[in-house]
Amino acid sequence: MNATLTIDNFNLVSYLANAKVVTEEEIIEGCKSGKRAAQNELYKRYNAAMFGISMRYSNNKTEAEDALQEAFIKIYKNIRRFEGRRDGSLTAWIKTIVVNTALTINKKNKKHNYTADIDEVILPKQEPQVEIENTQDMQQKIMLALKELPSGYRTVFNLYVMEGYTHQEIADILEISVNTSKSQLSKARKFLKKILNHND
Repeated sequence: MNATLTIDNFNLVSYLANAKVVTEEEIIEGCKSGKRAAQNELYKRYNAAMFGISMRYSNNKTEAEDALQEAFIKIYKNIRRFEGRRDGSLTAWIKTIVVNTALTINKKNKKHNYTADIDEVILPKQEPQVEIENTQDMQQKIMLALKELPSGYRTVFNLYVMEGYTHQEIADILEISVNTSKSQLSKARKFLKKILNHND
């Protein structure tokens, strides 16, 4: 039994030693050359994280999947123009395309509403909640609360809090005024507090 374990371990170590780890630079160059294997590797590395981001700007899973698919088409098409200058820049570049694609789809579907009053939003019927015991549970609770926000509130909140855009940048992206962006963020925060207090 020990001999078998030793051989198995040796084979695993040998395999790992010979297995080629594809670097980010190789993926980028491969994608720029139109190599399918590099495109697949890029998708495999970023799909899950970017789907989570796409979900933040979509009303349901189907919309998020559509936005993500369209975003990756744009990524493959435009990666020749990408020039990485620092660690994490590819992630930031991909993330920007995913966010912008989801926002464009929302604009086409006219899903943003930047005039709704916080008092007009009807909260869902309260259901028994499990007591929050740790940070991960709290994060999950906040993400669920975000889904209940009206689309306009959620979009501005995500762009400002999650993505780090300024109000001027948000105004430019969404074609609204800076004051509207600030107002929507304020309403979003109040609404989130209202939802979280309602569910406690």
